Amino acid sequence: MTEQNVLDALKNVTYPGFTKDIVTFGFVKDVVVENTTVGLMLDITSSAEEVKSELIEKATAELKKAGFEEIHVNINAPQAPRQMSNSVSGKNIAPHIKNFVMVSSGKGGVGKSTTSVNLAIALAMQGKKVGLLDADIYGPNVPRMMGVDGQKPEIQGNKLEPLKAYGVEIMSMGSIMEDGKALIWRGSMIMKAIEQFLRDILWSELDVLVIDMPPGTGDAQLSLAQSVPITAGVTVTTPQEVSLDDSRRSLNMFKKLDIPTAGLIENMSGFICPSCDEESDIFGMGTSAKVAEEFETDLMARIPIEPAIRIGGDTGQPIVYHKPDSETAKRYQEAASKLWAFVEKVNAEDLAGNAGVQPTTAPGVSACSTGGGAAATPARATEGSPTPVENTEGIKMAKKPASDESCGTGCGCH
Repeated sequence: MTEQNVLDALKNVTYPGFTKDIVTFGFVKDVVVENTTVGLMLDITSSAEEVKSELIEKATAELKKAGFEEIHVNINAPQAPRQMSNSVSGKNIAPHIKNFVMVSSGKGGVGKSTTSVNLAIALAMQGKKVGLLDADIYGPNVPRMMGVDGQKPEIQGNKLEPLKAYGVEIMSMGSIMEDGKALIWRGSMIMKAIEQFLRDILWSELDVLVIDMPPGTGDAQLSLAQSVPITAGVTVTTPQEVSLDDSRRSLNMFKKLDIPTAGLIENMSGFICPSCDEESDIFGMGTSAKVAEEFETDLMARIPIEPAIRIGGDTGQPIVYHKPDSETAKRYQEAASKLWAFVEKVNAEDLAGNAGVQPTTAPGVSACSTGGGAAATPARATEGSPTPVENTEGIKMAKKPASDESCGTGCGCH
């Protein structure tokens, strides 16, 4: 009996949840054969006990069929994550992902996706196992920025495998929809899509999933916060006051959704001349520091305007990876280090949890009906919320629908 006999037998053992076998995946290690005795190591990516048991049982059965009499199958698996309050306080539909980072902005056009991409790559370059979820449903730019534009994810069973680039697992609506197609979706569809991106994608057991959110403070942010405990929130802004006004709303949203705030990243903070490397103040510089202080958080980085950032985004060659010695790349790396230090602090102090923002609608009651409308509002969001009937100027506003009637928003609840 030889090692090849072992590998041929184990090609019949598929990894749970996949269609590929454990040999093709490269999980079979340290095979030792002596007559009809065999010992081997399965180096797997899951810490789940049921996965270990199934693989040992199937591998043993196949090796017996091949004629081996004494079989020793050992498993090398990651240690199961310590169950902390951020995975038991409230709801978590993706418990195999250790940390979630929400990258948000009060308005579009401030470089949020560029920040998400470079932060994710910087974390991966620092040795973390990283995923990047492009949850910006209406403007999914991450595939182009990561150099996977045009690639389609493979289907494994009834789930999708994320794409991979620069050491980062990637999923985006832009990778599964037709190019140039406009999405005209109501809030309920956006919320469902975000849940599916978390539940139906074959993410590895990631150290962190960086989530590029749509701009604003709407359904997508609320749905994500209710689905998983967010470890850290990052707000992206530019130095102008009109942007900072919206950034305050984003930071206030983090507070209302019980999301620990890692800080702000100020984009377009000065201009670095590609000819002389001199940095010039164009739109203002450092104005975000006052807002960070106002919300008792940090200004994580000031990212300058540099042509290489735009070129990297358009060509799928992010600056933090392709120009690591540039001033911009160094600042992204510094921001990633600060972010990870904050994540570790949140975990050490058990600060993440979403129990306070869970909907309280009774099972079987529509959140938009008379009986469920008020109860459906997250616990935190109900504080100080008026009942809209008519404002002081006599302008009619949304009235509460009668029982079992549509809420009037067109969400499709009835």
